[in-house]
Amino acid sequence: MKRRTFLKKATITGAASIGVPYILPTGRLFAQTNVAMAEHVVLVLFAGGVRHQESILQRYLADSQGLDIEGNIMYNMLQGTPPDLKIVYGTDTADGQPGGQPISPILQTPLQLQGTLFGESRFSSSGTGHFTGLSTGMSGHYGVTQGLRQRPAHPTIFEYVRRYMGAKATDTWFIGNGIRNSVPLLNYSAHPDFGSQYGGNFFAPNITFGQQGEDYLKGFRIYHPEEELTPIQEMRTFLNQNFMQSGAGIPNLNNTEEEKADIKNFIKTTFERKENGLIAFPTVNDNGDLNTVSYAAEVLRYFKPKVTVINMNAVDTCHSSYTDYLKALHRGDHAIGFLWDYIQNQIPEMANKTALIVQPEHGRNYNPNGIIDQNDWNAFDHDGDENSRRIFTMMAGPGIDANLQMGTEEAPIGDASDIVPTIAEILGIKNDVINRGLLHGGALSLFDRI
Repeated sequence: MKRRTFLKKATITGAASIGVPYILPTGRLFAQTNVAMAEHVVLVLFAGGVRHQESILQRYLADSQGLDIEGNIMYNMLQGTPPDLKIVYGTDTADGQPGGQPISPILQTPLQLQGTLFGESRFSSSGTGHFTGLSTGMSGHYGVTQGLRQRPAHPTIFEYVRRYMGAKATDTWFIGNGIRNSVPLLNYSAHPDFGSQYGGNFFAPNITFGQQGEDYLKGFRIYHPEEELTPIQEMRTFLNQNFMQSGAGIPNLNNTEEEKADIKNFIKTTFERKENGLIAFPTVNDNGDLNTVSYAAEVLRYFKPKVTVINMNAVDTCHSSYTDYLKALHRGDHAIGFLWDYIQNQIPEMANKTALIVQPEHGRNYNPNGIIDQNDWNAFDHDGDENSRRIFTMMAGPGIDANLQMGTEEAPIGDASDIVPTIAEILGIKNDVINRGLLHGGALSLFDRI
């Protein structure tokens, strides 16, 4: 029996929807209006609030702790020499020094030299909250009046791609780093002309393949409705938490049976690959951002999506620990190197056909917040000062200029809302998206800014 035929006939259980429920049949409505540059786009929301001084400016401790020590701790992404003193951002050494062993680079050539870096862009809104930043990156519009636990008011990149390219739901994936707050609500908008019927799959791998997934999902076992009522209720709670439905039904996205079965097979085979040690993890792994990126690579390997968005947030530890923030920044760079290397060397269908875009959802304050961490170093918030509105955007892939850097502090180039029209141009639907008139008034494709 052919694999697809088998999958189509496979039994679909409610558990198959954990983290990945959103599928719609294809059906292209409009012709593309510009020539596509790449077949796939991966957007990494380098989220949590990245301070410009420690990333693009490579100042390390010089503009934060009053120590004249500079250096680049993001050497998979950026060109520059690492610090040679006060090394706390790596892994613990054999002699017990915390963070004293930097992680070896994965990429021989930093992404900065492989692609284009907008080193000084801006987050136009003064409301530098995480949800505003994430929804702006996903929709190209600043939703500053929206509260938490609300879907974006304007269409997301998933909805544009599905509507104007006719892409199916398994061509669009949002890989969340968890299910708290509004993260699971970013895979489609509340806009009446778009919405759930054009939504992308949401997947929280640290939940699905974490301990809860091991307890309730692995093996897709069938529970007896009378004798095993407690685990059934526990699974329902798990599913409701995952979708933030509070007991309500999962939105109807017209899932095809074949796509449902394909997702179920993905989850099943991924559990098997995990059990057999076949999941590719970065050299240094954790239960957060790096783990998320590892399973995102599994999604890419299996589905080869048109658009994949991956959310990271570990650098948000800067609120209370600058030291942990440095470690998270260094590991986030490691994750980017791992992901780009995996695409180019482990997924032949996507190699040299994929554009990678990396952007923080906002920056971080220039002045500290008064909290002192374990190394007696200052911690930093992000409450809307000018420094917290400084961001960078990096992109590499087909049709993207190599070793090009744009923007200065005095003359920044680019806006947080530019990501959606940029992805639209890469995939050949820029004019459709722009002409719809739902983007931020200042949003442009980054290619137009060049």
